[in-house]
Amino acid sequence: MFIDDSTYTRDGKIYRRVLLRNSYRKDGKTRHDTIANLSSCTDAEIDAIKLALRHKENLADIGNAKDDAKFEQGLSVGALLTLQQTAKSVGLNQALGSTRDAKLALWLVFATVIAQGSRLSAVRLAQQHAACDLLDLETFNEDHLYGTLDWLAEHQNKIEESLFRKRYQGQEAPKFYLYDVTSSYFEGTQNELAEYGYNRDGKKGKKQIVIGLMTDVEGWPIAAEVFTGSTRDMKTLPNQITAVAERFGAKEVTFVGDRGMIKSAQIKELDSHNFHYITGITKPQINSLLNKGAIQLSLFDTKVTEITIDGIRYILRKNPTRAEEIKKTREGKLESIRKFITKQNLYLQEHPKAKISIAQKKVEAKIKLYAISKWVEIKLEDRQLKATILTGRLAEESLLDGCYILTSDLTKEQATAEQIHARYKELAEVEMAFRTMKTSLLEIRAIYLRKANRTKAHVFVVMLAYMLVHKLKAYWREIELTTEEAFAELSSICSLKVRIKNQLMYQVIPMPRKLGQALLKKAHIVLPDALPYKNIEVVTRKKLVSERK
Repeated sequence: MFIDDSTYTRDGKIYRRVLLRNSYRKDGKTRHDTIANLSSCTDAEIDAIKLALRHKENLADIGNAKDDAKFEQGLSVGALLTLQQTAKSVGLNQALGSTRDAKLALWLVFATVIAQGSRLSAVRLAQQHAACDLLDLETFNEDHLYGTLDWLAEHQNKIEESLFRKRYQGQEAPKFYLYDVTSSYFEGTQNELAEYGYNRDGKKGKKQIVIGLMTDVEGWPIAAEVFTGSTRDMKTLPNQITAVAERFGAKEVTFVGDRGMIKSAQIKELDSHNFHYITGITKPQINSLLNKGAIQLSLFDTKVTEITIDGIRYILRKNPTRAEEIKKTREGKLESIRKFITKQNLYLQEHPKAKISIAQKKVEAKIKLYAISKWVEIKLEDRQLKATILTGRLAEESLLDGCYILTSDLTKEQATAEQIHARYKELAEVEMAFRTMKTSLLEIRAIYLRKANRTKAHVFVVMLAYMLVHKLKAYWREIELTTEEAFAELSSICSLKVRIKNQLMYQVIPMPRKLGQALLKKAHIVLPDALPYKNIEVVTRKKLVSERK
């Protein structure tokens, strides 16, 4: 007697079939009889039946051997079970499939959330978390995970499409898509996609890759793309237009992109698909409209104002909070320059033979670095440097503080000015995704890879990890914890190995602490009473101890 647990696909949907069956031989052939259909049972019930069948010879001992039972701390299960059940709820398990590569890919995603790092560190992490028991995996090492990256790169489009269908199942596909790009630099020089380009991390002299991310208006990741490090922002957009048009089959689409992202060439391509756009215009473009007299400063207000010029809609607004932030930043830079000048003047006083020209060049270089040279001038008086503010230029420079203009080809019937403004402000969701993926929780860097397809797969793994984090953050919004602290708490939930008469029989999960219970309850996670124990050891191919010697 055994459990036949399998999945099958019908009409594009994946179903799970669980049967209690009996196996026997007849006429030299293996045959099966179905005793019961367990497909409607819960995972916990199915696991319990599997446990009973596995220990059917000594089932009585399990129930009557309390005095002979010994308990040992097992592997961590709390964080992994949380991610596993969340992955099922968003359709990630179905999108990946049930092959060995699919299960290893799932582990890469989970490991990225729990501890980040390289493929080697993901293997070591599996020595602490019950990856093999919960994901039904045999032993693996870092070489297997590199192979999984190859598999992910090959199947990325298919996985993204499956997740898109799951996300909008039974409802209309979104009409607005947020899109932005970022970059990630390398310490090395051997990556196939790494090139020099505009570095958003401020790391001069470093090669980089460019990453494009498309989300819906709630910040839910839909597609990620990796480009060579020299790719300009607007050159990345056509790939996403194609994705929405062909792969996702979306209609009545509006792309929302930051300033400089959507220009004439991109607008023409969007128009060829009957798509629309919302974007911002640059400060020089705003000044051009002012100089032509097409707009006046009085139009910028805390409330959204709309005008039409040559058939193009412009939405104007002034953000007083942002204006105050810019003013304080400008004042902070000036104060920093004055402190630097004081330091240089003190040095000139203490060193009469020091060249004033060198000190002046140092100050001017810092002024240029702070981008305030338009309204700050350095003067020399009796071997002392002094910063002079050019009042007229400062007033001109601060004229547009907090002011911005949006433009769109949507008609007034399709979207009001307020709706266009709201959609544009939602680009902050993509920026939040990049912050989470790059610098806070998930850390795209460091990228310990050289091949282009593996680099793309690595970024895709981080995007999938962010998908789970995005879901869980929404559940945990009312709990006073960072996401890192939440996963640290869940990772402290370990199984207990139960040995009866010195034989390992099964694993149980103790009741978590109150904080862990709160996290699980908010995320709708149910811990099973017991877990299978496969007794599989995961070992890295690379030996760290010998490497240190």
